[in-house]
Amino acid sequence: MNERILISGASVAGLTVAHWLARYGFRPTVVERAPRLRPGGNGVDVRDHAVEVAERMGIMPSIRASATDVRGMKFVDAADRTVARLDMAAATEVEIMRGDLVALLRHATDAGVEYLFHESIRSLVQDDDGVTVTFEHAGSRHFDLVIGADGMHSNVRELAFGPESQFLRYKDHYFAFADADATLGENRWVTMYNQPGRMAGIYRSGNHAQAKAYFIFRSTPLRYDYRDVEQQKHLLGQVFGGDTSWRIKELLAGALADPDFYFDALSQVHMPSWSTGRVALVGDAAWCASPASGTGAELALVGAYRLAGELASAGGDHRVAFARYQEGHRELVNKKQQIGPNVRLMVPKTHGGRWIRDGLARLPILRAMSAVERRLPSKAPRPLSDYVPAR
Repeated sequence: MNERILISGASVAGLTVAHWLARYGFRPTVVERAPRLRPGGNGVDVRDHAVEVAERMGIMPSIRASATDVRGMKFVDAADRTVARLDMAAATEVEIMRGDLVALLRHATDAGVEYLFHESIRSLVQDDDGVTVTFEHAGSRHFDLVIGADGMHSNVRELAFGPESQFLRYKDHYFAFADADATLGENRWVTMYNQPGRMAGIYRSGNHAQAKAYFIFRSTPLRYDYRDVEQQKHLLGQVFGGDTSWRIKELLAGALADPDFYFDALSQVHMPSWSTGRVALVGDAAWCASPASGTGAELALVGAYRLAGELASAGGDHRVAFARYQEGHRELVNKKQQIGPNVRLMVPKTHGGRWIRDGLARLPILRAMSAVERRLPSKAPRPLSDYVPAR
């Protein structure tokens, strides 16, 4: 039942659900707007149940081998003097660059999966027998089910559920990341410099020659096209272009020259249901917790595993599987969307707030508590199921 499944999006959630669907005997097709896998991105954490999913996929040794080896974050002043450090290393997780994780997932997912790159969905029409999908270039095809794994600005969600304005909750900040000159930062550390309501930073992985520049700034909602990279670069230049303190001038110049420059709002996705009829959502399309949560890859890996597993155990019956998938994964999503003080720590609104943050970060007791908390296993809301296909 429902063997032909279209998955929109070839990133963490899309490739993971494709892997498990193919393993369970379904016939997944992955459609991706980009002409190839997107190589860029920031560091993402594989932790808790996501480690178990990766182990079951056979890619956890490769993830550990490709780990970023970042010790923690440090805060600096305008003269590049370190004012505080926080050790963020943890025994319960592995950080890997998003592009590296996607490449590993693609390698594990090729068997039994059809790919349509440089293609996107124009329309979806559901009926009792399936979903007729019209593509931008490839005409129309009929699938039994459609899964949207196409990110916070999901095209599938727009077509099947309605405008994204119904589901996105803006969190008062915008962020950008791009390649940076590795000589500007300390190896194995994330270096952060703050002005009131703004942060510029350098991410230096111990296992990668390429550094990353990070920018975050507080703002009222801005009007821009999320696909217009040049417009986004202009917005970032307006905010940081006049600042010559610390290393901002060099970081900004490198970021604006990077063809893989990324910019977006710090937002979350909240939906009462992740499915409608024969269409379901997974990953950021369904529940984006925002980069400030640090849980995007974890939720994507675990959610995709659960979605495919529920379809397998229900014999492809989407009505049963979609309901069980949401019931099993909602608790974890609700927990991870509570991002706490992360943004306030990274981007204090005032000089006074930065002074307090730096002072707290220097306290030995706070550093000790942070180290202990990071090394304790998280309390997962429910165990990860072993799915047995019903057919």
